[in-house]
Amino acid sequence: MRLTQGAFSFLPDLTDEQIGALVQNCIEKDWAVSLEFTDDPHPRNTYWEMWGHPMFDCQDAAAVMYELAECRKVYGDRYIRLTAFDSSHGWESVRLCFIVNRPEDEPGFMLERQEMGGRNMRYSTRPYAAGRPEGQRYS
Repeated sequence: MRLTQGAFSFLPDLTDEQIGALVQNCIEKDWAVSLEFTDDPHPRNTYWEMWGHPMFDCQDAAAVMYELAECRKVYGDRYIRLTAFDSSHGWESVRLCFIVNRPEDEPGFMLERQEMGGRNMRYSTRPYAAGRPEGQRYS
């Protein structure tokens, strides 16, 4: 099952050249770029681990691509996403967010159904990978 979160998630994986072009576009719009990673990509898990600090003063996509390569060296077996923030309104707003790295095997999510009173049903999702300890979920 392919995880579909963020922009471009229904497209084939982007190449590094395509990612670099998108990063340069973000930089030209004065958006700060950051990299995050996780091994628990549940849709409600919006706070992933941050790789370094947001790159507020970065003027070249090559610097972001270097950091992405370094992040992949350490966490290449996890999900990595790139987020671009716009602070032109006086606060940080996410303008673009997309996955730039995936584990080789994406086990997906289990849909759990719970019967409630009055013939109501409650649904929730649980990632199959969450049954393993953190750091070992995709190895």
